[in-house]
Amino acid sequence: MTTVRADSYLTLHYRITTQDGEEFLSTFDMSPATLQMGGGQLADTLEAVLIGLPAGERFVFELEPAAAFGQHNPRLVERLARASLPADMPLKENSVVEFTAPHGGAFAGFLRQLDASHALFDFNHPLAGKAIRFEVEIIGIL
Repeated sequence: MTTVRADSYLTLHYRITTQDGEEFLSTFDMSPATLQMGGGQLADTLEAVLIGLPAGERFVFELEPAAAFGQHNPRLVERLARASLPADMPLKENSVVEFTAPHGGAFAGFLRQLDASHALFDFNHPLAGKAIRFEVEIIGIL
């Protein structure tokens, strides 16, 4: 029987919800996802629970924050002066804003608060600090 390995290519459906049932992401109502294990398409912690699983079955994992997206890190919440942000950057409270790093990479921050002079960004993953339910149905393994 073929099982998921650290270098497997997978076709699967998955759903991530908070413990209280708030859905964060689901492919069950769409085409299945395809991903290369270790390719960064799924969090390493979520990939880890897939190792050793067979195709053709559905699994549900209840994961505490440390085993999911980590604890919320208050050092990743920053108040930035609006004057330090690019003038053409769209700023809207409760939205995700994309930044370009000096080396050319991109990263995102959640804009929590905005006033005339400052913006408060949270650079944690949106599910950091939360226990989650990870449901997965592995369709195929290569």
